[in-house]
Amino acid sequence: MDSLLDPITGDYVGGSTDTLANAVYLRLMTPLSGWWADPTLGSRLHELSRSKDSNRIDLLACQYAEQALQPLLQDGRASRVQVSSQRQGPGRLLLNIEVAETGGHIRHFQHQVRIA
Repeated sequence: MDSLLDPITGDYVGGSTDTLANAVYLRLMTPLSGWWADPTLGSRLHELSRSKDSNRIDLLACQYAEQALQPLLQDGRASRVQVSSQRQGPGRLLLNIEVAETGGHIRHFQHQVRIA
């Protein structure tokens, strides 16, 4: 069991978790190759903050998130990952992420992405 990270603040909230919540959060928030212990951990979502706000960004954000969460499938902790996007307004995109854990539980996560 790991200490649970708050996806809004990034701080520990005092509780513990036995889900993939921390793994999903860390893989989406960490820039790709940004962690010294594992250069494959992270995503390219941070690059979108410098991108022009266009319709193709939605698809690109979903692809970046799926790539970042791919290791969960490869190491057997998840059996399926689905990502969809929803516009929250100019320069704001909400990723809706569904992860099916190998134990059968389906977890839902949301991740905010800023776009220039």
